[in-house]
Amino acid sequence: TAWLMSAGTADTARIYVTRDGGATWTLQHTNPDITGFYDCMDFWDPRRGLVIGDAVEGQKVILSTIDGGVRWDRVRSSTLPPALPGEGSFAASGTCLITRPGGHAWIAVGTPVARVLHTADYGQTWVTDSIPLTAISSVAFRDDRHGIVLGTDSSAATASTSDGGQTWIRGGPPPFGQGVYGGIYVQGAKHPTVVAVGPGGLAWSRDNGTSWTVINSNVYWTAGSASPRAVWAMGARGRITKLSGF
Repeated sequence: TAWLMSAGTADTARIYVTRDGGATWTLQHTNPDITGFYDCMDFWDPRRGLVIGDAVEGQKVILSTIDGGVRWDRVRSSTLPPALPGEGSFAASGTCLITRPGGHAWIAVGTPVARVLHTADYGQTWVTDSIPLTAISSVAFRDDRHGIVLGTDSSAATASTSDGGQTWIRGGPPPFGQGVYGGIYVQGAKHPTVVAVGPGGLAWSRDNGTSWTVINSNVYWTAGSASPRAVWAMGARGRITKLSGF
């Protein structure tokens, strides 16, 4: 079973599901807002998931499902922090939203001010964490306390937390000039390892972004991890790169 979310405005933003490994796909939801734009999607389990979109008419747009996407409902604005003018998240990498077991989820909001939204109850209530960066595109957590945000700040590409997002510490400069578009923790790595991608290349770090080892300078948009032996980076012209040995 897998879900696909298309980023785009109005009815080009859609959610599909497959339950036969991609042989067939079913349309579950079409964006009803003319000015709406969906950014990222993630699931806690086969029934509960979230979608984050850019603000519409001054209101945040977060969709939730509790039945595997049969129905997607917009989270009530009264339970969300107020939206800033023109607020939105970074859609290119699909890593601006991450869920963790037990109801935790974090959303990286990149414009006009970098901040992170956090829920600990499956999206029923939310709090806002301030980030010491000018722009963020991605958020990742390796457990409920240790996480990292990555972005296009030219002076510091990352900020990390060890208390679930209450406080954040700036990391080092970006591994490539155009900044980071997406980042993940490598699942099951011997040492906490972050893989970062962007139009400037592919890199990894074992010190929360203070220093980086650059692998290549190809164009990448996103990454995913299944194990220390199966880390994937996807990029321009259909490029798929597999990393292992973490």
